[in-house]
Amino acid sequence: MSTELIELSNALAQATERAAASVVAVHTERRGSSSGIVWRSGVIVTSEHALRRDEEIQVTLPSGRVAPATLAGRDPATDIAVLKCAEAAGAAPEFGDAAAVKPGSIALVVGRTRASGPVAALGVVSLVAQERRTWTGASLIPYIRLDAGMQPTAVGGAVIEAHGKIVGLATPRFARFGAIAVPVASVNQSVEILLQKGHIPRGYLGVGLQPVRLPDALREKLAWNEKTAAIVMDVHPGGPADKAGLIIGDIIVSLSGEAVTRLEDIQSHLGGDAIDKTLELKYVRGGAIHEGSIAVAERPHGGD
Repeated sequence: MSTELIELSNALAQATERAAASVVAVHTERRGSSSGIVWRSGVIVTSEHALRRDEEIQVTLPSGRVAPATLAGRDPATDIAVLKCAEAAGAAPEFGDAAAVKPGSIALVVGRTRASGPVAALGVVSLVAQERRTWTGASLIPYIRLDAGMQPTAVGGAVIEAHGKIVGLATPRFARFGAIAVPVASVNQSVEILLQKGHIPRGYLGVGLQPVRLPDALREKLAWNEKTAAIVMDVHPGGPADKAGLIIGDIIVSLSGEAVTRLEDIQSHLGGDAIDKTLELKYVRGGAIHEGSIAVAERPHGGD
């Protein structure tokens, strides 16, 4: 083996060892586990979708000791769950600048198993976008996609850049292949709110929607350029949509002055800062465009 390959191999092993000092295994059942990162003393972040239960959570610490943890809160939109564990103490990990990551850069995902210790997956950054909204409505700044074969035990592990610093949390939830690095800034935001409130406040319209293609004849009649919109399939009694007068079959074509061509266009207006705001609304009913307004409420905790 050439000297260069040996040096690279040693560097990757050392980076894995350093990162693993801040990575735990998270387990709620007799078999299987995912990973988590000791974000700060007593606080662990992990993948929300991989955390199967809210109670009887245990973590295997870097020392090998198994300790109990309690759930502080979940944020499905960013796939972040926050755990409290008094025994997860020590120095905070070193965080890098996610905005400095470039396509083609080497990336290392470091996780931990409950029995075998650290696990690692080597890949490259396949795509970086300044901002991208996920199908859950969350905005990731930046959006970092990894071309890395990640085993289930590494989900929720640390994404390491070439200097050995953590730039995000690894999850496959928002990627058709590979994984996404939920950037440090997004994780920090979720951590602070979940520790304070136990959930992430999000806007709520009280309506079930599906994407729909607008017939050409209807578009011509309405002089509407967009080909798709969102059709109302369900209206929650007493919710904002019900109060706004929407009924099943209405087609929402514009919200807050912006065209609605997919469901994400509505989700983008339902962040926590939108709660209690009134948004302009345009919808099609009976072949005609109607205008109105809808007041955004806070999504009931645990509701859809």
